[in-house]
Amino acid sequence: MEYVYAALLLHSAGKEITEDSVKAVLEAAGVEVDEARVKALVAALEGVNIDEAIQKAAMPMAVAAAPAAAAAAPAEEVKEEAKEEEEEEEEKEEEAIEGLGALFG
Repeated sequence: MEYVYAALLLHSAGKEITEDSVKAVLEAAGVEVDEARVKALVAALEGVNIDEAIQKAAMPMAVAAAPAAAAAAPAEEVKEEAKEEEEEEEEKEEEAIEGLGALFG
């Protein structure tokens, strides 16, 4: 994870992402550097538009957050719905009692 952070830090600073620069950032952070991982990271990022990759990675999170926000109803609506359900139940009980009263005249 530190390796990716180093690359993102370099990108954010407008620096070129090279083996030496990634290694320098990791060493400055006190991370024991694995040369093979540095080479693999730099090779994997070659030709990648990092800004575009970040934008695409952030998009699903924003889309996933929208339904969650929409699902959370305001407290007033929840209270109103509960009140309506309670009134409906009371009406049904009253109708049932009236029906029983008609049986016994």
